[in-house]
Amino acid sequence: MTATVEIFTKFACPFCYRAKALLDSKGVSYTEKDATGGPARDDMLARSNGRTTVPQIFIDGHHVGGCDDLMALESAGKLDPMLAGN
Repeated sequence: MTATVEIFTKFACPFCYRAKALLDSKGVSYTEKDATGGPARDDMLARSNGRTTVPQIFIDGHHVGGCDDLMALESAGKLDPMLAGN
């Protein structure tokens, strides 16, 4: 089983690029949503407890946080099991 990954981003965001690069390096498919405004931004705010920074990342519906949080999971060896759906 492979996890479902969603990432809310904005154009020209270096932290978004960094998070996507990590996911890309692992061959992870993800759905990218533009959080500049509209329904996607509203969805991000509701699901991330009002966090307004990007990226906001969700794995199997679980809010992981932003780029630094994703990198911390990777450093701790916890990201791969999450991405595998375990």
